[in-house]
Amino acid sequence: MSGRYAPLVPASLSFDATGTPFSERHQDVYHARQGAMDQARHVFLRGNGLPERWRGKASFTVCETGFGLGRNFLALWQAWRDDPQRCGRLHMLSFEAHPFSAADLAIASRGLPAGLHEAAGQLVQAWPVLLPGVHRLEFEGGRLTLTLVFGRIEHTAREAQAGVDAFFLDGFAPAGNPEMWSPALFGQLVRLARPGATAATWCASGEVRRALRDAGFLVGKAPGFGGKWNMIRAVLRPGLGRGLLAAGPGPVLVVGAGPAGAGMAHALAARGRKVLVADPVLAQGRGASHRGHLAAALTPLVSRDDDLRARLSRAGVLRALHRWQSLPEAARPRRLGTVELLRDAAQEEQRRFTLETLSFPEEWVRWMDAGEVSRRAGLRLERPGIFFADGQLVRPEPLLEALLEHACIDCRATRIQRLQRDGSGWLARGEDGEVFSAATVVLANASDAGALLSTCMDLSRLPKLESGWRLAGQVSYFRSAAAGHDPATVLSADGYWLPEVEGVNVGGSTYLANAPASEVTDDGHHAIAEQVAGMLGVGAGRVEGWLDERAGWAGWRAVVAGRLPVFGPVSNMPGLWLACAYGSRGLTWAALAGDLLAATLEGEPLPLERSLQAAVAPR
Repeated sequence: MSGRYAPLVPASLSFDATGTPFSERHQDVYHARQGAMDQARHVFLRGNGLPERWRGKASFTVCETGFGLGRNFLALWQAWRDDPQRCGRLHMLSFEAHPFSAADLAIASRGLPAGLHEAAGQLVQAWPVLLPGVHRLEFEGGRLTLTLVFGRIEHTAREAQAGVDAFFLDGFAPAGNPEMWSPALFGQLVRLARPGATAATWCASGEVRRALRDAGFLVGKAPGFGGKWNMIRAVLRPGLGRGLLAAGPGPVLVVGAGPAGAGMAHALAARGRKVLVADPVLAQGRGASHRGHLAAALTPLVSRDDDLRARLSRAGVLRALHRWQSLPEAARPRRLGTVELLRDAAQEEQRRFTLETLSFPEEWVRWMDAGEVSRRAGLRLERPGIFFADGQLVRPEPLLEALLEHACIDCRATRIQRLQRDGSGWLARGEDGEVFSAATVVLANASDAGALLSTCMDLSRLPKLESGWRLAGQVSYFRSAAAGHDPATVLSADGYWLPEVEGVNVGGSTYLANAPASEVTDDGHHAIAEQVAGMLGVGAGRVEGWLDERAGWAGWRAVVAGRLPVFGPVSNMPGLWLACAYGSRGLTWAALAGDLLAATLEGEPLPLERSLQAAVAPR
């Protein structure tokens, strides 16, 4: 994507003389003037045999080629709510090159029937910041999901993964919007389709019928809506359809109770999956892998070409923010924002160029001069910076406790020593001789994953993982409130400085290769004090004077070449997943990786682009 990066250009709301929403860009209306909801029901719901086709199914997935103002989604939601025989879970995957702002959606929703105002309000409330990529919205306690993919459909359709039962083909007229009706797009839709998938559209042009037919659909006509004689109804030809299917209902074994394992277990349990989490550290409690770790930061990255690491960090931070906001208050991430302080004029120039190139909305990231940085942080700072509004402060120990506290999660304080295939599933042997059976196994045990993996396969098949290493590191605890240096936001530069938690400011961190142990040391305190001093513009000796009785926390970071995490299925080992090498951003990747696994097992649209999945896949 970085080689063809193009800024996301939002839509602007306008109306024609009849009061119908109108696109100045395409010189066309967003829906038939006779009514958006009636069009949605006639063309897209009835055209795909809904609601009848989802009845008796555990889940059903719809794909829409143009989200627009969300009228089709609201009609789908209403039909699902009103159907006493509805499927257990309903998913919509929807593409949009030019999304509206939440404010415009709110204005447009005023004209909806009264019965839709509540659902429309929920949609506006959940609407994401306008950033390219995949955004997952959840409603009805997670039983209804909307997976939005922002960006030009000729690129984004290739990035999506799903198992689609019905297609809503809804774009502007082919003459002014040909990419929405192209043979290439229809080919991608067939890739996403499940056997028996249907499609419907208000457009009945011969060119569109032929393109659908050539892609693999059996195409027919039906009476149209809003003055149109005909519309298209289509069904996938027999023998076609290879979209994602849900896995069986078997239990999942997660090895490791740190952020990687807890993120996996929580996402699975939220969907009703039975999960066994195995880790010796659980003998000391669910949050014991980070016991004493008072606070950490979740902060996205930016790069001038929106590279893989930047896109992954953005996806991870957003997923954590939305996935974990329902947790108890002590575990819930605090959205305080992060100020990245810039060290010199060269970095300042580079960051300004990056923000100009990306054209990200200011509610996501924006430039601040030194005065605004100082006002935002509540401290007098002499450096400019960039501000990430969704930067978060996280308390690791209560977070892990909350993630693993679920009726579907069974925590065992045991070390898994061996794995072996058992028919279509897995057997795992603990150090005490106990044997666990699971349909799916996730190795989320950091630098120990390779050794356990080698008990069931030749590790040389995964050279990147085999050559991974671990780094020791620490954070230090300070009491700066009396000195007037408690920030209102997360501060980051060469290190980081966090707002007060339990009267303590956390500063970090160190990175030590080839260390014999990971422990809190005076050398580590000194190095961190220098980092903090550089950010605050005070002497390192003064910062060392704030040390809280030489206290801190130390741990290991597992890393591989390229410093990207490793999560995904192991090739040619059905039911075996890895979630490791999270480095210093374990909290950033945890919710995202968990939702990727859970969505895969449940046959949902996946919350991550194919190119990003490939970048983190075990190899």
